[in-house]
Amino acid sequence: MARAITSLLGLTLLGLSIVFAFFIILSGVTDHTPLNKTYFLEADTSGIHGAKDLTRWTYLRFCGDGNHDCTKSRPAPAFGKAWDANANAPSQLVGSHGGDTTSSYYFYMWRFGWVFFLIALFFSVLAFFTGLFLSCCGRIGAFLSATSAFLAMVFWTLAAVFMTVVFVKARNHFRDDGRDAHLGPYAFGWAWGGWAATFIATVLFCLGTRKSKKDRYPPHPPRRTGGVETMTVRRRRWPFGGRRTVDKEYA
Repeated sequence: MARAITSLLGLTLLGLSIVFAFFIILSGVTDHTPLNKTYFLEADTSGIHGAKDLTRWTYLRFCGDGNHDCTKSRPAPAFGKAWDANANAPSQLVGSHGGDTTSSYYFYMWRFGWVFFLIALFFSVLAFFTGLFLSCCGRIGAFLSATSAFLAMVFWTLAAVFMTVVFVKARNHFRDDGRDAHLGPYAFGWAWGGWAATFIATVLFCLGTRKSKKDRYPPHPPRRTGGVETMTVRRRRWPFGGRRTVDKEYA
């Protein structure tokens, strides 16, 4: 019973982390809540060549205020694709990568973070369906779910850390350049909330791999105690409704 409860809680939390991951990935795709409020960074980019007056960095697009007026969706867009090549953006953000729009640091750091989100989502889905369909297998199902959930947690950690480092530093560079910039509370909430849900689910699945009390403490065979002889009674059932006998053995 306890194993079933921990598995159910683990599956619920994994399902929650999967929903959070889709909120992050689909940000900017529609103008409905909460996707229209999900972005990693919002900065004043007015006066930067080729950039909007206000730019929001989402998972697949660069959008304007309210996640409107977005660019076309593309996988792993370079951080500096929000403006033209060699634009007058903060110098720490501009470099030779992404068509002379992005520095090497922001080009690779955000692309790694982008990929880690996808890998985390893959293992989260794998752990969810493993736990859902193999729960009848007892400890084996819990072990497979725990392994997948642990891998999901590892990549959630990497994705959230890379995301946080990249966009906190970028916000600071915009502010140092005299521009208003702030982080997206929804995107960071989904990212770290998904990490927390995956972490707790992993712990719960690991608890499900433990042996039950009955398995850890099997019944002991009869033995002599205090000088009193114990009796073992064995019932033997013969096939085809035959005779049944009772054997008594005295220690």
